Amino acid sequence: MRRKTLFIAFICVYLVMTLGPVDNSWAQESSKVMSLKDCMEYAISNSTKTRIQQAASGDARIARRDAILQAFTPNLSGSTYAYYNFGRSIDPQTNTYFTQTSFHNSYSVSAGFDLFNGFQAVNNLKISKTGLAISESQEKQVEADICLAVMEAYYNVVYYKRLADIYEEQVGAAEMALKKAVRQEELGQKGHADVVQMEADLADRKYDLTNVRNSYKDQLMTLGDLMFWPPEEELVVDTNVRSFADARSFAGAQDDRRGAQDDRRGAQDDNSVILREQKATEESVIAFALENNPQIKIAEGTMLNAKRELSTTKGQLLPSLGLYAGWSTTYYTYQGAQTNPFRDQFRNNGGEYVEMSMSIPIWGKLQKQSRIAKQRNALTKATAEYDQKRRDVESEVRRAIQDRDGSEAAYDQARYKSEVQEEAYNLNLKKMEQGLISPLELQTATNNYLKSKADEMNSLYKYLIKDAVVKYFGGIEYINQ
Repeated sequence: MRRKTLFIAFICVYLVMTLGPVDNSWAQESSKVMSLKDCMEYAISNSTKTRIQQAASGDARIARRDAILQAFTPNLSGSTYAYYNFGRSIDPQTNTYFTQTSFHNSYSVSAGFDLFNGFQAVNNLKISKTGLAISESQEKQVEADICLAVMEAYYNVVYYKRLADIYEEQVGAAEMALKKAVRQEELGQKGHADVVQMEADLADRKYDLTNVRNSYKDQLMTLGDLMFWPPEEELVVDTNVRSFADARSFAGAQDDRRGAQDDRRGAQDDNSVILREQKATEESVIAFALENNPQIKIAEGTMLNAKRELSTTKGQLLPSLGLYAGWSTTYYTYQGAQTNPFRDQFRNNGGEYVEMSMSIPIWGKLQKQSRIAKQRNALTKATAEYDQKRRDVESEVRRAIQDRDGSEAAYDQARYKSEVQEEAYNLNLKKMEQGLISPLELQTATNNYLKSKADEMNSLYKYLIKDAVVKYFGGIEYINQ
């Protein structure tokens, strides 16, 4: 028995040394704490929208390749056939009829090249190039939309998680206060009504905590759906997000300039300079967005392709010119005839040809004219959509900058209110311990404190989102912020 145990132990040690340690990288990856950038990268890698757009980009690359081959390479084809004829036929050598069974075999190779086809090949090259650029811009736009949606869901998760932590602290504080009040009631230092009021306050805190936890789970599920996170795995989110000071971009630089200007100029001059600098910053972001934003690139490419489609359709009214060349040979034999062998006929019956053809359109029941009219309407539509998209993007940038500045001001007020309410809450808590105020007054102070904390966090995350949108329009992608 002992030898058997030692043998099994030896086998286990050998297997461990041979196979190495168990790879648990997958398990570690599944329990990894996901930052905002990690969530964005995971969502982009697994989203069906990304995969669909990548397939569309693949089609655009194939269309680009086909346009190049069509413009610079000829059409090549080869053919052969063989058949038996059991009826009456003509002897190719004597040009007389005969009725014997005959065998015929033919081989041919041909090539053709369009010398001129109404600039269709050139326009197709340009259209395919622009189409590929449009597809790449669409892919960037899809990634940006995914990142923004993930960012909003991520900050909602962080908001409810931190809010739940605050409510947990309040529940713990309310439980301790209730125990103390119960003891004070036993000693005759507090009335029963105060204890009941504190029990009601504790019940409210637990109820609010339950609702906040449910909201946290709901937002976490929303984030997981956006990321295509496996439902059987736990999604752990990093709640240590950037602070307000770290997130400030243009506003922080403006505040620094504002402080330096206050030392040199009067208040009226400072305001004029600050307004001019803010206006210059806004206009620079708008100019960059109108030049580089994927939405603008898509609309501009669509308009350019509409122009080229119209030019291609007009070119169909012009004559087309083509050059063709080919070679062919035949072999035949029939019963009772002395025909040359296959090798000799293959060589002697061979022939070549060179052909140049011109096709002139004369009357096509106005179909080409109708296509031209439709393409002209398509160009008008694409031009209008391009102008509208420029206006929309400009409005989005101005609104984003306004929302960011408004969120910054709201956060300053919310932070100040939170500090004041926290101080008031601590003072009322001490008064409650000393018996100077009623539990109802403490409950009011607590509600004001919780609301101020919620407003502070809400305004902070709203500012972070608005600031990220402005940076995106300014040229910094969401995933790189």
